Amino acid sequence: MDVEVNGSSCPAPDGPGGTAAGHLRDRLGLTGTKVACGTGVCGACTILVDGSPTVSCLLPADGLAGRAVTTVEGLGGDHPVQRAFAAHDAMQCGYCTPGFVVEASAFVDSWRAEHGDARPDRGAIADAMAGHLCRCGAYEGIFAAVADACTGAFDEPSDQDPPRIDALDKVTGRAEFTADRIPESTWEGVVVRSAHAHARVLSVDPGGARLSPGGTTGPSEDADPVLVDLLGPDRTVRYAGQPIAAVAAPTADGARAAAAAVTVGYEPLPAVLDADAAQASGSPVVYPTRAERRAAPSYSEGPTPPARWNGNTRGPSTVGWRGGTAVRRLRAAADRDDPLLVAQEYTTATQVHSPLEPHVCVASWDGGDLHLRVSTQSLSQVADLAAAHWELPRERVHVVTEFVGGGFGGKNGLSTDVVAAVELSRAAGAPVRVSLDRAEELTDAGHRPGTRTRVALLADGEGRLSAMTVDSYGDGGVSTGSTTATLAFLMYGRSPRRVRDFDVVTHRPPGKPMRGPGGPPMAWALEQAVDEMALRLGEDPLALRARWDGNPKRRALYEKAARLDLWRSRPRGERTGRFRRGVGVAAANWMYLLAPRAKVELAVEDGALVARSATQDLGTGIRSVLGDVVTERLGVPASALRVEIGHSSSVHGTGSYGSRTTTSMGPAAAQAADRMRAALREHAPDVPAAGPIPERALKEALAGAEGVRVVGERRADRWGHLTPDMDDLALGRGLSGAVHVMEVEVDTLLGRVRPTRCWAGIAAGHVYSERLARNQCEGAVVQGVGYALFEERRDDPATGVVLTDNMEDYRIPGMGDVPETEVYFHQEGFEHVRGGGVGLGEVSVVGVAAALGNAVHDATGVRPRELPIRPDRLIRGLR
Repeated sequence: MDVEVNGSSCPAPDGPGGTAAGHLRDRLGLTGTKVACGTGVCGACTILVDGSPTVSCLLPADGLAGRAVTTVEGLGGDHPVQRAFAAHDAMQCGYCTPGFVVEASAFVDSWRAEHGDARPDRGAIADAMAGHLCRCGAYEGIFAAVADACTGAFDEPSDQDPPRIDALDKVTGRAEFTADRIPESTWEGVVVRSAHAHARVLSVDPGGARLSPGGTTGPSEDADPVLVDLLGPDRTVRYAGQPIAAVAAPTADGARAAAAAVTVGYEPLPAVLDADAAQASGSPVVYPTRAERRAAPSYSEGPTPPARWNGNTRGPSTVGWRGGTAVRRLRAAADRDDPLLVAQEYTTATQVHSPLEPHVCVASWDGGDLHLRVSTQSLSQVADLAAAHWELPRERVHVVTEFVGGGFGGKNGLSTDVVAAVELSRAAGAPVRVSLDRAEELTDAGHRPGTRTRVALLADGEGRLSAMTVDSYGDGGVSTGSTTATLAFLMYGRSPRRVRDFDVVTHRPPGKPMRGPGGPPMAWALEQAVDEMALRLGEDPLALRARWDGNPKRRALYEKAARLDLWRSRPRGERTGRFRRGVGVAAANWMYLLAPRAKVELAVEDGALVARSATQDLGTGIRSVLGDVVTERLGVPASALRVEIGHSSSVHGTGSYGSRTTTSMGPAAAQAADRMRAALREHAPDVPAAGPIPERALKEALAGAEGVRVVGERRADRWGHLTPDMDDLALGRGLSGAVHVMEVEVDTLLGRVRPTRCWAGIAAGHVYSERLARNQCEGAVVQGVGYALFEERRDDPATGVVLTDNMEDYRIPGMGDVPETEVYFHQEGFEHVRGGGVGLGEVSVVGVAAALGNAVHDATGVRPRELPIRPDRLIRGLR
């Protein structure tokens, strides 16, 4: 029996086995249906089956027989929901977008059939979209898009371009992510991982897989699988889930069977699985030798400063300004029980990146050239690292990253999927795809380490900050790189202060940099301590911050926040009753980083302009920013330009991390546009020296300039930079800033915290694309709410195995969990910067959880000191 798919008859699955999602993607080529969680939790794979939204990752493939199926491709691109999503920028990376669109199309159609053009409220939309998750947090745009589509506002096409250049590709399913386009005869790879937290690997029995390259190639399904070693000469595993080997076979089922047949011989070794136990005398030492300590992975985004080791504790890394004075003042205040001494300890749990598109790489060797399709946020870096690792000339490494389904800091460098895919491809003599499943993604693809942070603040008799110390212990498993305390050094003026960072290593998976690394746990501790000081002083928390904080950009945000109705009309005094409302505030800053080597090429090809760079778009919108900068600078219509990114053969583009992409690529694009204008004027004197280029003059100039290429670079700022170029990374002058005001409702009976409203003030200078930037800041609030209330990786204390290895147990926020968010941009203060603006992706997340914690205290009088703010913890505090 056939299946009707998007109005056409298609072959039904041959027999039992497999999922509907796999059948649609792999056999019918309808890759708009995405697979993310594999357990029906995230909604990315939603299709319509006989008109009803269905998660296709749980539906058996043979359940499609005789049914009518509509995928996102079948909506045709002209459904009102698709137009509304594009117009409201109701997406970021776009990986979850097809599932949202399919679900929303069914809701909008049924709503309008019942209610006409009435506008649904926020709660009705949240209920309808309850089975869908967006890790980027693009919920505000989705709320607006669904509501407007219900009113009929998008029944007709608009003559206005959407703010995101690739919006239509994402809402129609045309956007191809790494696993969506693979070469014919591609083999599947599976990673074999350690079952022990600490052991010496004595043997690896391949179970029938070939160990050497060469031999069988091609699509034959009975070809022998291949195995490659990933452990290296050390032969020691230090956490459960560590890669040991990888196998590949012509089919996914064959690869899984081959992996199951591999037998690993272990010599178990003592393991330490808790940070407190790791510091105890006599505990097993994770890195007993200097060479092992030096080789430990780092979760810091920058260079890790040297520090001494004491067993499993590394540090301190100390930064101070009159640090001795600060310590003496604080000790004296403690001795005299000074009421203006605030000394408290705060902890945070491990937060996992968990982008909806997992780590995935498709690798193939081709006559000595290495071809990689990879989901990465550092395209140029991957090409450079791959060339060095496999000793190839850089021009023989070809990396493609057209669309990336999220990263948040976890997709940098040569990750396991890349190394395994390349080695397996070389061994198999065929292309190989390695894609981590959700359990692997939640175990060994990186995380924001847990922390324990002690803050001490002292105010003098006039309420001025007199001394500050911060000691923070990072819990990053086998990795090091804590900067939590160091970031506190940059807040609140130049009072005497000493900050110290420590790392405590355990036999658990390593961390990686995650959006604002070190920032959210720093703000969680410091900003609650500042609020506590405001209570001791009897002062408005905003006013105290404005008085202590000398940063003029943040002071402007404090002044704006103080005038908000959200702040002025907040409840005062003790609250009673089951449901209690509270409002909290937190401030944040972030370093201004840039990529000095960023370049953009602008060429004339076939009578059109083409902008190129070897960068990638995580969903932050750099593809759109490049297009906007070039067309606005030249004064030409968007239709005159094509933007091509995601190919390593282009000029060098920066990675998408460190809040450096837009502030680096934007000015390079502007210079490329200026140079192209000069080149066009040589061919057509009617091209003006400035301002819009008339259509006729542009056509003549492009016709005469065929083949012309110019390259724009990221020049130094007006006053230079604070550091030299450190491998395409430099520290610029100035700090971005943020102030978040959060309102919550606390159910004191059930211990549930519901964020209701949030105001996010961001000071990052010129905003290149306001809607895309606003989307980023709204998403930061969503991720901060997840950090504050839900996200907590849990490990088995006996074995070190990650227990929260699925998206049911590791919960991220859905549309019903997040506040209505308003974003305000203060666009002054960075006039010395090329382009006038700096990155905002990280500063926008740093203070969110702290503002929520302060709001909970305001509502209940309970000071939450542990993240997440679980119901059991809150109820315990209320008692």
